[in-house]
Amino acid sequence: MIIEYTGRQTTVTQKYKALVESGLNRIEKLVNGAASAKVVLTADKYRRIADITVMQGDHSIAAACESSEMATALRDALEKIEQQAVKQRKRAVTVARRSKPETPSILAAG
Repeated sequence: MIIEYTGRQTTVTQKYKALVESGLNRIEKLVNGAASAKVVLTADKYRRIADITVMQGDHSIAAACESSEMATALRDALEKIEQQAVKQRKRAVTVARRSKPETPSILAAG
């Protein structure tokens, strides 16, 4: 997975990168491999904002979380992304396994 980091008014440390990469490894398995991610870390006065977007083909999953600690905001955003990926995966499996509706036969009715 290709990950692009952006820090606004903050530096992206190795600790944050490791946290993001471990979370995105789980998500990569759910979205079936080749995907890219953008991680934007923003620091305002007393709040830290983590914005994560995962793109795969024509699908994108995004989450933004805010907390007083950057690590907490990252964990929350990764959790939301994972929930969305699971939901998207279940939806794709359900559509793929849906059986075709039975069409009434004209000959059987008579």
